[in-house]
Amino acid sequence: MILNLYNNFLGTAPKWYKNLIILFLVLNPIIYTFLNTFSDDAGFILGWLVLGEFILTLAMALKCYPLQPGGLIAIETVLMGLTNSKNVYYEVALNLKVILLLVFMVAGIYFMKDFLLFIFTKLLVNVKNKRTLSLLFLISAAVLSAFLDALTVTAVLIAVAVGFYALYQETNLNPEYFRVEANDISSSAETAQFQAFLRDLLMHGAVGTALGGVSTIVGEPQNLLIGSIAGWDFIEFFMRMLPISLPVFIFGLGTCYLIEKFKIFGYGAELSDNIRSIIENYGLEEDKKRTSEQKTKLFVQFLVILILIVSLALNVASVGLIGLMVIVLLTAFNGIIEEHKIGKAFEEALPFTALLVVFFVIVAVIHDQHLFSPVITYVLSLSSELQVPMFFLANGILSMMSDNVFVATIYISEVKEALDLGQISREQFDLLAIAINTGTNLPSVATPNGQAAFLFLLTSSIAPLIGLSYMRMVKMAVPYTITLTIVGLLSVIYIL
Repeated sequence: MILNLYNNFLGTAPKWYKNLIILFLVLNPIIYTFLNTFSDDAGFILGWLVLGEFILTLAMALKCYPLQPGGLIAIETVLMGLTNSKNVYYEVALNLKVILLLVFMVAGIYFMKDFLLFIFTKLLVNVKNKRTLSLLFLISAAVLSAFLDALTVTAVLIAVAVGFYALYQETNLNPEYFRVEANDISSSAETAQFQAFLRDLLMHGAVGTALGGVSTIVGEPQNLLIGSIAGWDFIEFFMRMLPISLPVFIFGLGTCYLIEKFKIFGYGAELSDNIRSIIENYGLEEDKKRTSEQKTKLFVQFLVILILIVSLALNVASVGLIGLMVIVLLTAFNGIIEEHKIGKAFEEALPFTALLVVFFVIVAVIHDQHLFSPVITYVLSLSSELQVPMFFLANGILSMMSDNVFVATIYISEVKEALDLGQISREQFDLLAIAINTGTNLPSVATPNGQAAFLFLLTSSIAPLIGLSYMRMVKMAVPYTITLTIVGLLSVIYIL
């Protein structure tokens, strides 16, 4: 019985990982009890330990989805009293817009996949230079993220990558349709090269969401919070961020070009001629066999995309509610009325939504145990000239470990309180708000847990297919992390 229970625990995950999670669950309450006996900071110390344990479950995402081990650790933190269900619910309610976005917008993107695959097929076939293609992915993601949510843009990128990988796999089953020889499409080296090619494009696109997301009030969830507290509208927010966002964007483009040119940090994989011909032949065959009814469906998807962009740009409703509208329009006018067909659209996002709620438990622990308070107190004690660059760095470092939305929420609240108490001037508040926004958006690309869009990519269905692990994402993010952090910091210092 016990042996069967152990074997079933976390399924096919490595035994050492199972044992480690069991060890965490056993030792956490013991450590907490021991620390409580000798220290008043037991919750603070164990809170950092729990945060490290949760980050480890994210790093092992390809071996075991983080929901189960991370969820067990989260449940234990509530049972130990590091946080409580009321505070967890508060964090969930605070981030309801993000949850609605995941549930509905990602599903809405699923119903656009035919049009997206059509567009990106043309792009891949016609743009043969890898550096140009990478720059186009980064620029497209940045521009879209300035007006759409980064998670929405990431969902688009994932849908496209899944479509291309599925197309490649299908050639193994039906090579005649794609007019290629069966023995030309099963090479393990070619498969690895194609996986690396898709990894490159997805990482460039993910970084693009950060480059564009930092610049506008609707680019990232924390931007809206910061802009609201500061009293900035769309134009004022954009202009205040421009001295930082513009040079960072330019240097980000340069970084993209150089790492592709010199093929460093895992970048530089080319699309083989064979796979390019598969994609090209697929496009030709699809164009030939496309019926007037299918063309109408593509046209409907195109119209709904326009409606989506306009709705998001005008901020007519919460992003998640706009996503629900997209689902209704696309399914109604394209004849998708069966429940099981609609249900498939939600398969991608719901596991991540559940994981995000678990993450909010850890966020509640961070808040209740004041894990970041010493950093905030120290930075506010510095001179006004040092506060701005230090806020940028502190927000960046903490965002690498935690959720950037949470870090921004804590910091902007503390700064607003300091303004209300007369500890800082309004001018200093504005500078600190800029530092908080850029700090949480730029250096946080260093790790998947730094930004929700990166975490979404790591835990998506495409990640295991192309070997996009936690550590590989960290490695591929290194050049961008260095560039965005240094250029962002210098730009923040320049505006003083």
